[in-house]
This record gives sequence, C-alpha cells and structure tokens, in this order.
Amino acid sequence: MAINNMHFDFTGSVVLVTGGATGIGLEIAHQFIESGATVVIAGRRKAALDRALDRNAAGAFPLQADVSDPKQTARLVDATVRNHGRLDVVVSNAAGYTRGQLTDLDDNDWRALRSTNVDGFFFLAKSVLPALADSGGNLVAVSSISGSRGDWGQAAYNATKAAVSNFVRSLALDWGTRGVRVNAIAPAFTVTELTQSLTKDQALMNRLGDRTALGRVAEPADIAPAVLFLASSAARYITGAVLPVDGGTSASTGQAH
Repeated sequence: MAINNMHFDFTGSVVLVTGGATGIGLEIAHQFIESGATVVIAGRRKAALDRALDRNAAGAFPLQADVSDPKQTARLVDATVRNHGRLDVVVSNAAGYTRGQLTDLDDNDWRALRSTNVDGFFFLAKSVLPALADSGGNLVAVSSISGSRGDWGQAAYNATKAAVSNFVRSLALDWGTRGVRVNAIAPAFTVTELTQSLTKDQALMNRLGDRTALGRVAEPADIAPAVLFLASSAARYITGAVLPVDGGTSASTGQAH
C-alpha cells in the first residue's frame, strides 16, 4: 500500500508555471493550488488554458503567452508581479518534443525545438530572476534524464535538455548569494498529451517499462511532488541540483538483465 504523508504549505505564495495547461505542467499547477498557492498558469493555447481553469477554478489565473517570444515572456512576468504583488516560485515547464534521426530533421524542426526548450528557458529566467531575488524565491526547471545521457533517435531533443540542465547549474552559482535557488527535475518518459501517440506502440512501452527499476512509465502525478519539494523550505539548502525523477531509469548501466 502506498503511503503519502508529504504536504507542502504554499499559502500566500505566488507561483508561475509555464506550459501549465497540459501534462506535467497542469499537474504541477494543480498540486501548488492544492497546497494553498496562487498560481499563474501560462500556455500558448487558449482552449487548453480554459480546460486547466475548469480543473482549478479557485487559485488559478491563466495567461496566454509563448515563452519562445521574449516580449510575450516579459509581459507575462510583468503581469504576474503587477497583478499579484510578488513572485515566489517559477516553474519552467514549457517544452517541445521532436523525435527522429538528425539527418531526417529539417531546419524548422530544430528551430522549433530550440526556441521553446532553450530560448524559452533563457527568456523566462532572464525575466524572473530579479523578481525572485526580491522575494527570496526559487526557479525549478523541468529538464529530462535525456539531458544527461544519449538516446536513440533523440539527438536534437537531448541537446536542448542538456542545455537546460547546465543553465540551471550555472544560474544557481550566479544567483545563490542573491537569495535565489535554482534547481531542476529530470523525468524519464511520462505519459502526457505530448507523448500520447507513442503509448500506442506497446512494444515501445514494454521496452521503456523494462528500463525502469519500478517497471512502469511515469504519470504526471509521479513527477509533480518533486517540483513542490524543490520549491519548498524543506529544500532550502538545495540549489544547482538536477534531480532524477525517473523510476530508477538512470540507475542502470544500460546493459540487459
């Protein structure tokens, strides 16, 4: 029987979650709201934001924004601080996923992947770090275990997530003395709208499950609590960390068992 006695209290905190209308981001936003926070949910698609608001009627404030656009990102952060008076936690979750051999990807595939995963993090961090220094807040990025190792058919995606992980480590060094903690989580394959099409490939799902110590792929509810932990006072002496939340995937050498 699973026992979960962990509870984080974010009452009075203002949290911004990008990519918060679907998947992992939606679950993160929901759990912050359940923990008492005021949560600004940012996303590109109005329809998805409307659905997110249906799930989180109290405590959620949707704002439409594309973090790959620096002007939209700056307006998002300015509106959050102006409307709510402060900014305590930022979760950089917006991401794209493209799979395929490098020689099969065109320039637009690479630009789209990089613009959300790398440029989007850059623009968001640049906009939020001064506000987080004012509040003594923290930034948590959703990276990936694919940012620490190679995967077949994912060279471009893995490169963008490696950039996010090293952004986090370096920003933690630069902003620690200003009272800002910067961390990341690194999930393995998680069932979301972004990966839904892959779940139809049962052979792939079996292989992915076989690669985890726990024998199954993740759901968003498996991932979100780690973000709340890193954002909480329980992690007050943790910064520059990239925490695997991967069911034990990265514990393996990769050899067959």
